[in-house]
Amino acid sequence: MSELALAGQTALITGGGSGIGLGCARHLVRDGASVTLAGRGQDRLDAAVAELRAEAPAGAEVRSATCDVAVEDDVAAAVAAATSITGALQICVASAGTGGLAPVIAMPAEEWRRILDINLTGAMFTLKHAAEAMVRAGGGSFVGISSIAAPLTHPFMSAYCVSKAGLEALIRTAADELGRAKVRVNAVRPGIVPTELAAPLEQDPEVLADYLAQMPISRTGTVDDVGALVRFLCGPESTWITGQCIGVDGGHHLRRGPDVEHWARAVYGDALVDGTI
Repeated sequence: MSELALAGQTALITGGGSGIGLGCARHLVRDGASVTLAGRGQDRLDAAVAELRAEAPAGAEVRSATCDVAVEDDVAAAVAAATSITGALQICVASAGTGGLAPVIAMPAEEWRRILDINLTGAMFTLKHAAEAMVRAGGGSFVGISSIAAPLTHPFMSAYCVSKAGLEALIRTAADELGRAKVRVNAVRPGIVPTELAAPLEQDPEVLADYLAQMPISRTGTVDDVGALVRFLCGPESTWITGQCIGVDGGHHLRRGPDVEHWARAVYGDALVDGTI
């Protein structure tokens, strides 16, 4: 038997060009999986592919597919591209995501739709097409990247919270449906991890200090913290685990969401934040 637990398996990672997606891809490639990175920016994908190829073991291929997860045809094409490597797909990580800030009573409709289209509808498209390929392959593992914003309120981030709570409901329902086909469906809930998406949170000293105050293990996470858990959920060690939403957050879920009220006041004004209009 190969010493690489994922040798011969094929994976698709959306949002794979950077951040948590790239970190997850790295853990899968190191264990022998052939990986297709999907994302909207080809230059970023090219750089990520070159980086992973330089450390990939023999037999592990790394490719890319340009894909906007909010466009179903793009997702279907990315799944087909990943499947073409070996003729089957066993692993998918839905990591594409975005965020935003607005009081509920001032939420622009287009901003609500943008966040839900990427975080929730995009994850549904990814699951729909990847799971179909996994069923044909005889089974597999799908992991969605959720957030502590799913179980904890994040005031002024309602669209993001709703998108991640919806993702977790999708994960549980799909796990119930697809277990009979040997497709496992789980989610990972990261806390704050320094990535491009989370950069504003980390770069504001007041917000970062508040995050750290809400963690029993008081540090920011790393993409490797998340990638290691995703790798476990994709591998042979977790074949009796499905329908789970597992936190990797330093214990942040035990307390409360972050305080970004000063941002909301700066952008929307005191009246909208205080509800005194």
